[in-house]
Amino acid sequence: MKKSIIHKLSPFNNDTDMSSGLLAVKKLLAFFLCYAAGMLAGNLIIIGIMAACGKDLSQGETFGDSVMELLGLYGMIAMIAAAVLYRKLIEKKKPSETGIAKNAGSWLMGAAMGAGLLFVCIVVIMLTGSITYEGISTAFDVKMSVLLLGGYAVQSSAEEFLCRGLVFGSLKDKVSLPLAVAANTFAFIIPHLSTLSASEPVYMISGILCLIVISCVFSFITLRTGSIWAACGLHTLWNYFLACVLGLDLSGSQGTASSVINMRTAGESLLNGGRYGIEASLPTAAVTAAAAVLLWYSCRKNNTERQEG
Repeated sequence: MKKSIIHKLSPFNNDTDMSSGLLAVKKLLAFFLCYAAGMLAGNLIIIGIMAACGKDLSQGETFGDSVMELLGLYGMIAMIAAAVLYRKLIEKKKPSETGIAKNAGSWLMGAAMGAGLLFVCIVVIMLTGSITYEGISTAFDVKMSVLLLGGYAVQSSAEEFLCRGLVFGSLKDKVSLPLAVAANTFAFIIPHLSTLSASEPVYMISGILCLIVISCVFSFITLRTGSIWAACGLHTLWNYFLACVLGLDLSGSQGTASSVINMRTAGESLLNGGRYGIEASLPTAAVTAAAAVLLWYSCRKNNTERQEG
């Protein structure tokens, strides 16, 4: 019996003949496998690049902060590769069945939605006086900003390929929708806990709340469009605008020095998310929750129309 359960749960086979709960656990194990493999491969690539450029790693020699930031972002392409290869080699899925080979144009729709959602969040928080505008940046670097846009596109897509492509994509047609959303949300939260844990408990709780809500947004927009491209676009523009346009903290990381304008949080409160940033703020949770509800109703309406048609 034990060997049977171990075989069923192993992420190295495509056995799906099990209960919904066990299948969700199996796909979460697949997520951790691909995440770890992608992290390892990405770090090895970065180390190889530094060694090829003559950096003596034994002496702690590295590139400057900006270059290392770019390498870290672009290195996450290994996670995308891991997710795609897993879906193809283990799950035997064609690209058209993984949500990545159609509706690529929906990336732009998602990007527009991401920019709009962030704009509403910022306006609401500014109205509370918890964020202040400090003028146009004098240190804006156009070249660095363009490179960061590409980097955030890779980083955001890596998270979407793993959470909405691998976990949600594998589960949404085999288990109940709430379980599929809960499983990919759990996968989405785990990598963020390291930065969240540096915040005070109250911001850690509010940060997890925001992650749950935005994960629902990503899940429902993936369900509505039939692909992960819209979620990739939304995720990319949210991250890029927050860090590189507004200069605010992104998921506990300080905003880049190459932002278009300077905005700063006024003190620490649940209205601005404290040191973690607006992604742990109550206004952000409320705005994204409203977006999640609207997307959910859109999914239900679309499904009803297809059944009646």
